[in-house]
Amino acid sequence: MRIVACLNGDRRPGAHPALPVSPEQIVRDARAAVDAGADEVHVHPRDRRGAESLEPQVVTPLLERLRADVRDVHISVTTALSAEPDPVRRYDLVQRWSALPDSASVNLHEPGSVEVARLLIDRRVGVEAGVWTADAARILVACGLAGEFARVLVEPMQATAEEALSNASTIDGVLDRGQLELPRLLHGRDGTAWPVLDTAVAAGRDVRIGLEDTLRDPGGAEADSNAALVALATARMSAAA
Repeated sequence: MRIVACLNGDRRPGAHPALPVSPEQIVRDARAAVDAGADEVHVHPRDRRGAESLEPQVVTPLLERLRADVRDVHISVTTALSAEPDPVRRYDLVQRWSALPDSASVNLHEPGSVEVARLLIDRRVGVEAGVWTADAARILVACGLAGEFARVLVEPMQATAEEALSNASTIDGVLDRGQLELPRLLHGRDGTAWPVLDTAVAAGRDVRIGLEDTLRDPGGAEADSNAALVALATARMSAAA
């Protein structure tokens, strides 16, 4: 099992005192998360205003700093439409990246997802299929590119653990019937983050945790930092081993 530290996501600056926004904060948090047990790091690059951005002049220097300061660690970035709402412009921005991450997540329910996934594959960037629903899982199975994806991110967004895990099971069913044999990472969001993580650990799946997914520890208290969340997840994985 691998653990991915998801450092900031689409959360607004100030959503948590330790949310990393600037390149310096993101690099610092990436290093601390890896030291706490993370195997990979997933980031949403931010511009000078703290807004998500896929602009090459934002992505390239951040990746260069991460490569210099967090060596030999898999780096993933987002391509979500929350970072660039226009699918055509998103494609153009990704096409113009001069520095490339190890992988990029692509939400398959979003317009233009298959096209940007194909572009990333052509550029030899690993593609992580963000699958929120059974319909998104069907897109993955039918798109003709599934065998070239690196991993499936099963990402139920329901508000309760019961609903989230039911949705995850439905997604898995679609992927199983499509005979999709890609690694599957399972994670929740906010109130479902820890119950879903425990389910993923019990199933032997890759997991992720960080301030993108939850601002709180398993007891409901505000988390200290991304590194603290990773340390808690690592302890839970060790206890279940």
